[in-house]
Amino acid sequence: MRIQMHDFSGHLFPAELSRELVARGHFVDHVYSTQYASGKGTLERTADDSERLRFSPLTAEQPFQKYSPLGRVRFERSYAAVWQEHVRATAPDCVVACNMPLFALDAFRRTAARRKQPWLLWHQDLFSNAISEELSRRLPGPAALGGRDLVRRMEAGVVRSATQVVAIGEEFRQAYRLWGLTTDHVTVIPNWAPLDEITPRPRENAWSAQHLPAGTELRLLYAGTLGRKHNPLLLAGLLRSALAAGLPARLIVASEGDGIEMLREDLCQEPQLPVTLLPFQPAAELPDMLGSADVLVTILEPGASRFSIPSKVLSSLAAGRPVLGLMPEDNPAAADIRAADGFVGPPTDFGIAGGVGWLRRLHRNPAAAQAVGDKGRALAETRFGIGPITDRFEAVLRTTVPGIPEPDGQPEAGAAPRLRPAHAASPRGFLRKVS
Repeated sequence: MRIQMHDFSGHLFPAELSRELVARGHFVDHVYSTQYASGKGTLERTADDSERLRFSPLTAEQPFQKYSPLGRVRFERSYAAVWQEHVRATAPDCVVACNMPLFALDAFRRTAARRKQPWLLWHQDLFSNAISEELSRRLPGPAALGGRDLVRRMEAGVVRSATQVVAIGEEFRQAYRLWGLTTDHVTVIPNWAPLDEITPRPRENAWSAQHLPAGTELRLLYAGTLGRKHNPLLLAGLLRSALAAGLPARLIVASEGDGIEMLREDLCQEPQLPVTLLPFQPAAELPDMLGSADVLVTILEPGASRFSIPSKVLSSLAAGRPVLGLMPEDNPAAADIRAADGFVGPPTDFGIAGGVGWLRRLHRNPAAAQAVGDKGRALAETRFGIGPITDRFEAVLRTTVPGIPEPDGQPEAGAAPRLRPAHAASPRGFLRKVS
């Protein structure tokens, strides 16, 4: 099968899935946006990768303006045009759309319907809920209500139009039913973290030697996006409360954008605070960065819990470090943290106080802290095996593109893909186009 794996954000685990699909004989064109700032996976072919794998970065003519409503729409339409041209040029058997912004996704699904292009929606966030929150902040009541209805109908249309849907939690299926949709084309496959790429590392390592002072400070690390669904000032509050409780804490944040600038502005009022602020780090350095921490921190605002399940929790579990979450307790990620004996408290001063008490207990008992980290890694190893996960994705892909025969065994290197008659382009031509 010739698959376009289009992960707009360029994260670690979709790239791992692409590599595993290639190992099973499929041809994969892994597409991502060059303009979206986030922690990235390994988005280039390595010496160990097959020629059946290609990476295709896409750049829209319009700049990415995350919080400008008109600028954001202009970008998404521009990106959709570049994406659709890439689909026409490469003619994949199936397109997998992951982390795709809503307006670009809506434009694509219309084109896919006209061209009868099979595609799979890998649904990571309920974008209409997030956009509705933003509309309520910016617009008066009647205008906000009309805008919320528009984006809800738009996302419902995307879900309805997809040939198949992979949702990351049962909460998505429940939302679809509330929208009046049938869900017989929906499969739930939770997210994961790559176990071979994110492994437990020594606290003192090459990354910590470069970025952090040596010593026994209690290192609290937040790594990832700081957007509207996060309150960066919770991180500052956690640090100040930990210091006030007598803990020798240091806050480390690796992020980019408005959120970290808000945090920087707040912290600069007290330049003596032990803080390290960094941009997103390369994928190759992620394991050492996570391993350098004593505790990994996750935050999520109450309103965002209706549409977001933070995947950074999964990377934290794989890294084998204790996790502290300031988030609504009913979020699925909170259940993962609790299953690994981490701490979950509300994203409030009350939650911070409880988190500091938990930190004090871990700091007094290093063996207990190690046991918490070990339990998280063990949980990850039971759930994040890429083989069983790919089995499930491959089954959905075969439903998305009927007529692809089951493999007879591990394909030989360079073996030609099995193509549907509607896409008769040669494998050689496919590779040339996307290189």
